[in-house]
Amino acid sequence: MLSKCNSLESPLERFTAVVAWSISMNRPPVFGSAPYNPVLGETHHVSRGNLNILLEQVSHHPPVTALHATDEKENIEIIWCQHPAPKFYGASVEAEVHGRRQLKLLNHNETYEMNSPKLCIRFLPVPGADWVGNVKIKCYETGLEAELFYKANPFIALRRNHRAVKGKIYNSSSSKILYEIDGHWDRTVSLKDVNNGKSTIIYNAKEVLTGLKAPIVKDLEEMWPSESAAVWSEVSQYIMRQDWEKASEAKKAVEEKQRKLLRERESAGETWVPKHFTVTCNKERGWDCSSIKKVVPPAPIVVPL
Repeated sequence: MLSKCNSLESPLERFTAVVAWSISMNRPPVFGSAPYNPVLGETHHVSRGNLNILLEQVSHHPPVTALHATDEKENIEIIWCQHPAPKFYGASVEAEVHGRRQLKLLNHNETYEMNSPKLCIRFLPVPGADWVGNVKIKCYETGLEAELFYKANPFIALRRNHRAVKGKIYNSSSSKILYEIDGHWDRTVSLKDVNNGKSTIIYNAKEVLTGLKAPIVKDLEEMWPSESAAVWSEVSQYIMRQDWEKASEAKKAVEEKQRKLLRERESAGETWVPKHFTVTCNKERGWDCSSIKKVVPPAPIVVPL
């Protein structure tokens, strides 16, 4: 989908492809399945084809993750800096994902900025988790913008309204609406030309996600000790064996190691610094990051094509 964003001829076609790619990043969250809490400096370095991706946990309190990805063949660059901020509402928790997401199509000198929908975890009356809220995508160079609204599901959700997304693509200078967006982000999303009424499907979740393969370790010796697969290896093994007592012990060992490293830094008067990113934080812009290296190298972990 990223290659398609880059290969289309007109700015409007490329923008539409970026909107579809943005929708494709949402996965149905699994209620009751808690992710690992990343440790400070934890990394994930993975490649798929020519796209090389590097993530680093650049802050623990609050949790902040930086991402840099490059595809030298397509001349594409992605850089994100984001952190969740949970709000509790009694029967639910809503995590707003703050931070900047940028996609750069360098062949076209275009930068697309976008935000993330919120993650809503509902406990009562019917447990569940979904993506909700407003997403804005904009390209300053072309003046094109999109607004997407991920609809919250009612307690008694009808299948036809479940995980609905609606929106529009418009020209920011004139506010003229060019396309209307309607569909379901876990099924299909259509684009309607407001001039002629013609509709086309821009995203089909089944086609895009079917056949995606799990990452595999291609070169164990080249994998960093900070890699997620290494940090949480014992915990993962015990979970897969359903040995919850040993999984809990292994998790505590990871956390205790982090506390020990923190005590050692405080004793020596040292401040932890990210290895792969330069990070800033201020009241006006919040957290932001830039990659220390211009290009992400191929990774020892690969996603088979």
